[in-house]
Amino acid sequence: MQKKPKLYIPGPTHIQDEVLSSLSDYPIGHRSKEFSILYEEIMKPLSELLFTTNRIYLSTSSATGLWEAAVRNSVKKKCVNFVCGAFSKKWHDITKMSGLEADMISVDLGKPITPEIVDDALSSGKYDVMTYVHNETSTGLMNPLEDVAEVMKKYPDVLFLVDAVSSLTSVKIEVDKLGIDLILASVQKGFSLPPGFSFCTVSDRLLETSKKCKNKGYYFDFEVFEKYALKSQTPSTPSIPHMYAMKTQLNKIFYEGLENRFNRHKEMAKKMRAWAIDKGFGLFPEEGYYSETLTCIKNDLNIDVNDFQKKLLEKGYMISGGYGPLKGKNFRVSHMGDIHMEDVNEIIEVMDQTLEEI
Repeated sequence: MQKKPKLYIPGPTHIQDEVLSSLSDYPIGHRSKEFSILYEEIMKPLSELLFTTNRIYLSTSSATGLWEAAVRNSVKKKCVNFVCGAFSKKWHDITKMSGLEADMISVDLGKPITPEIVDDALSSGKYDVMTYVHNETSTGLMNPLEDVAEVMKKYPDVLFLVDAVSSLTSVKIEVDKLGIDLILASVQKGFSLPPGFSFCTVSDRLLETSKKCKNKGYYFDFEVFEKYALKSQTPSTPSIPHMYAMKTQLNKIFYEGLENRFNRHKEMAKKMRAWAIDKGFGLFPEEGYYSETLTCIKNDLNIDVNDFQKKLLEKGYMISGGYGPLKGKNFRVSHMGDIHMEDVNEIIEVMDQTLEEI
């Protein structure tokens, strides 16, 4: 059997054997007492990881589903979607396709959504909801979430929705301190679990707003989620194997220690950026806004990125090329979740060897 490649892509990410093994635990009834105990065993550490006392809903879907849930349960007047790359643009597309009023405010690829941009948009008084992607993997950019949260204090009537899909568990995000009404993530990135499961936090005022929203459907209706969450259950049969794996992974995260985990990601990002510069490549995002979970490297040496990726894959390593209009112009190396410094050193050594071959 061919050996599976080691993943250095934005997701799915590398999964440890212990976590994979927990997926095969025998299933339990989703209306049983045992299930409620498992649910609560996940909620306590997950709340601590998110630094929140807000309710958390579990969803058997990708985070794309929760993008839709977020706007369907919040927008009554008009939403502003701040866009700095492909994934923040998709959130805008979903908002519009959900039949909701929405404006898109965008910046050039590689540029951040700054507090000034947010302030200028919200000062118009046109919006009751804003969406903000913390870490844009298509460009390797991390937006200034904490600075934007300060601006949001000026607009208490605007709901603050955040996508932390590729930053959560790797970067410290204090949800309650930042006043975030909803933060969402899926588990195939920083959580280092197989794809197909996601979660979000929901503030009291967002839940109250949800009660006044129409056309929410059923599967992503927060009122339905709340009814079952109060019983430590989910509205429909969830992916119980994911819940077992999530419990295992949360135990591992806290065994490592949150601050140790956050610092590990900072150091790995520094190492990868230093390698890129030393080799003569550039870094794509604007300086000061580099992602701490993925490095987007400018192809300043004009290598054949497709060939580079192909040769790495032949050696058992998978990285990503440039996304969309950046194809061939960039390549991306992920260092999130259960990737450690020795793994970063490993991929650097292999990339060095491969660059000599092309």
